[in-house]
Formats: sequence, C-alpha cells, structure tokens
Amino acid sequence: MTPPHQSFDPRQYAALDLGSNSFHLVLARANDAGRLNLVDRRKEYVRLAAGLDANKELSEEAQKRAIETLERFGERVAEVPAENFRAVGTNSLRRARNAKPFLERAEAALGRSIDVISGLEEARLIYRGVALDCDLEGNRLVVDIGGGSTEIIL
Repeated sequence: MTPPHQSFDPRQYAALDLGSNSFHLVLARANDAGRLNLVDRRKEYVRLAAGLDANKELSEEAQKRAIETLERFGERVAEVPAENFRAVGTNSLRRARNAKPFLERAEAALGRSIDVISGLEEARLIYRGVALDCDLEGNRLVVDIGGGSTEIIL
C-alpha cells in the first residue's frame, strides 16, 4: 500500500493506534546505537465509538472524521518504510459491523494497511510500551482505560 518510487529513511519508525476516542500517531528515529528517539507525536479526537449506532454500524460522520485524520497522518508517515510501520484498530473496529468497507477506505486514505487486533494483543502491546518506558524491577500492574475497552495487565 506504500506508493511506488517513494524514498524512505530506514531509521524512521511509526506506530498508529486507531482507538475508540482518539487516533494516536508516534514517530521515532533510531540513533547510531539503535535506540529509538521520539520525533513526533500526534493525537486527534475522532470519536469512533460515539459513531457506533444501535446496529453497531459506524456512522458516515464518524467515518469522515477518521478518513480526514488518516489522510493527514498518511502524509506524515510517507517516508517511513512499510516494515517500520504498524497501524492497529482496537475495540470500536472490532465491534463495528461495517468495519471491512470502512477499513478499505481508511487504508486508502492512510496509504498503509491497518490491522484490527484482539483485546489480548492490545493488552500485550500496551504492556510492552509501558515496560519500555519504566525501569522498575519485579511485577507491574498496568491499567489502560480506553474509550471502548479497559485492559488490565500484570
């Protein structure tokens, strides 16, 4: 899904979380030692969960907000190699009955593929992110209270 003839910086990385309330993009660059340094962080309130109707269908209005955000984010990640990029959809996209046609539009807007992940995978990724940011020894309790789900990880 990456445009042809694109020049990439192999040291750039990006992750995109399509959450129930907000979409969160993080960009990083590897230094000479291979450690990632934060380059940019963007968060936009899309409110996908608020766009789910009684039939669990995403409203056209919610889809429009999401597509517009993904177009902007797509421009920002254009130089990130596909192997250094991951976009994940969470609870609202797991629940939406019309997620498949929405994801086709969303991937076209972003220019990249989007994986709808399970709640267990979501919890695993949250824990890994927190663990990388903490130098604590022993057990950790991590609680992520999201717009559509809550993950508790020990």
